[in-house]
Formats: sequence, C-alpha cells, structure tokens
Amino acid sequence: MIKIYYPSYPFKIREPEKDKEEIWDELRKQWVRLTPEEWVRQNFVQYLLVVKNYPAAYIAVERRMKLGELSKRFDLLVFDKAAQPWMLIECKAMDEKLDSRVLWQVLRYNMATPVKFIVITNGAQCHAFVRGEKDFDELTALPAYSE
Repeated sequence: MIKIYYPSYPFKIREPEKDKEEIWDELRKQWVRLTPEEWVRQNFVQYLLVVKNYPAAYIAVERRMKLGELSKRFDLLVFDKAAQPWMLIECKAMDEKLDSRVLWQVLRYNMATPVKFIVITNGAQCHAFVRGEKDFDELTALPAYSE
C-alpha cells in the first residue's frame, strides 16, 4: 500500500440546490456534483499535480471508453509525453473497500485502454501496479511523471 499525503488545497464548493453540493473541477473547468467518490478524485488530482508534479494538460477526467459492447467511464487517465495512455486511476469513496472487485474493474478498463501503470484508491488507501512481462507488479510508490 502507498501512503498518500494530500496537499492543502482551497477547493471551491457551492450549494446551488438544497442538499446538492458541487465542487469546481480545475481540470474540466466546470462544477460537478460533490459525491464521496468525487471528493477522493479531486484530492487525488491535487496530489498528482502538486506533490508528484504531473502536468495538468496530460490528465483526463471521467471520459467514456468502449469495453466491448459496453460504454464505461474511467476516473483518471494520465498520458505520457507522447500523448499515449500511461496511467489509469480508479477512485472510490473512502468507505468503499479496495478489494479484488475494484482491481478487476480497472484491469478490464486496461483491456480497452492499455497502460503501463494502474492505480486504485479510496483516498485513505492507495495501491499502484506496473505492467510486467506477464502480469502487473505492485509498487511501493507512484512513479515520477518523467518515468
């Protein structure tokens, strides 16, 4: 498991309707519904940008992909300097357990969008894997963007 130290960030939050908070997504440049999963995603994005120095222009948020006949959405996809998919990140709410079901979900996404690194996080826990010769191997730290 990787220990993540999230940076302090002044998130913009509003409540346009009763009981429906929204958070400003800096990457998508729009207000989005503030769900528990979105809170994890926004904090993880800030970790990638501020702590790991990943370039914002190379991070895609919640885009559709085709998985056979199904249309799915990944949480975060980081592209390498050649604009090729490099890291796929699946975010879950903090109270959701990171089990084999979550790992298989992101591995299925990897079939549609092959990447070198996959990451699963619920904000409190984070696991990262690198593609090996036959399988994915678990990492003890997220790679630097330059890797």
